[in-house]
Amino acid sequence: MSDALFNLYGRVALVTGASRGIGEATARLLAQHGAHVIVSSRKHESVEAVAESICAAGGQATPMACHVGEPDAIEAAFAQIEGAHGRLDILVNNAATNPHFGHITETPVSMIEKTVDVNIRGYFVMSQKAALLMKQNGGGAIVNTSSINGERPGPGQGIYSVTKAAVISMTRAFAKECAPWGVRVNAVLPGLTDTKFASALIGNERILNMILPLIPMNRVAQPEEIAPAILFLASDAASYITGACLPVDGGLLT
Repeated sequence: MSDALFNLYGRVALVTGASRGIGEATARLLAQHGAHVIVSSRKHESVEAVAESICAAGGQATPMACHVGEPDAIEAAFAQIEGAHGRLDILVNNAATNPHFGHITETPVSMIEKTVDVNIRGYFVMSQKAALLMKQNGGGAIVNTSSINGERPGPGQGIYSVTKAAVISMTRAFAKECAPWGVRVNAVLPGLTDTKFASALIGNERILNMILPLIPMNRVAQPEEIAPAILFLASDAASYITGACLPVDGGLLT
């Protein structure tokens, strides 16, 4: 494929949950391909260093605080984006939470609510706002970070798996209804990835030894191996792809 298909110069991208892990790797990669990246997380100080290092490397980035579990924060963030840039070309819904690890019947209501607020309502409202802003400028691309748990629930990760299944359905629903606006909506489904988010699994030798034999490639992914799939779906290389849910899992779902 021509490099031009991955050229994001002149485009504005918002990446949530970008202070570390998959979000940070994605923000850096989009910037390397020319996008002005709005690097977002709950706390401004969490993304300042990421944005500064992107700029130091010759890219364009702006830090922005936004708690996607709070609709008012999303409203304020999009008002800020529209005021500063007048457009949004790429949204990467990546921020997520998984506060409960244990039997599904023991999930506290408070943790159900928190997980749903961020992983479902947050993605939904972010996608609404982004799609409407993209429509004004002729289109754009939304990429949701779901999980293989959305297809195959992980033991001890019940409510998280439920919300990630909802993200898969949400991706297809938005894709179908927003396609006439030129807005493409796709998802990546990462497998086990070496992030702080997954440290409870990777850091537990007993659990890790149970999971690795299920992965044909027999290893854990690095965040930098997930980010290129997001770049692909956000770029013109995927111009005729919408509603796709792409596993990046070392073959686990095969």
